[in-house]
Amino acid sequence: MKLYEKYEAIRLRKLGLSYSSIRRKLKISKSTLSLWLRDIELDPKQKKKILVGLEKSRAAGAMKKRADRQRRTMVVRNQAKKEFVSLRKNPLFLVGLSLYAAEGDKNALERVKFANSDPSLVVLMMRWFREICLVSESRFRVALHIHNLHSNRFVTSFWVKKTGVPKSQFYKLYIKQSTLGYRKNVLYNGTCSVIISSKDLFRKIMTWKQMLFESFEVN
Repeated sequence: MKLYEKYEAIRLRKLGLSYSSIRRKLKISKSTLSLWLRDIELDPKQKKKILVGLEKSRAAGAMKKRADRQRRTMVVRNQAKKEFVSLRKNPLFLVGLSLYAAEGDKNALERVKFANSDPSLVVLMMRWFREICLVSESRFRVALHIHNLHSNRFVTSFWVKKTGVPKSQFYKLYIKQSTLGYRKNVLYNGTCSVIISSKDLFRKIMTWKQMLFESFEVN
């Protein structure tokens, strides 16, 4: 059986099939196939056929990803629209959404991120993420940025207490250097960025934001 599969693999390769196509047809491991075909030389026509096949496969894969993304986005947006109707009666929902609309990330990375140096606003947004967005504790990541003139050794502990996020979920503290020599501000604890890597949540928040703005439009 193995001998037949080897000859069949060689035949298919000479017909211009890619390794992945042959593997799918014959159910052979990548290492075995590489061993069988390592001495097979292809002419320019065969190489071109394989290249065209790979390009078509990549294009089909990209189209499928786009279609899947569009379907998923539609599901998330429809769910967000239903939630908005009931959530808009909740003051915490409206305050948190307004803060995110003003200060949160709204870029193409589709990553949820809220950054601020005011501890009270960060505390409020942590409550919003937990109670309104239902973010699980393991999804939170925190990045701290502080100027070296203001830096103190307690800054991470300060934000651990304020956010309720364990230190193990904090990125390395970023300290911006300066040539200025004015006095340190020991009361300043830098900028705290709360990050949640969830495209679904990002799309949901963007839908909520759109609906919030639309509700205040004057016809």
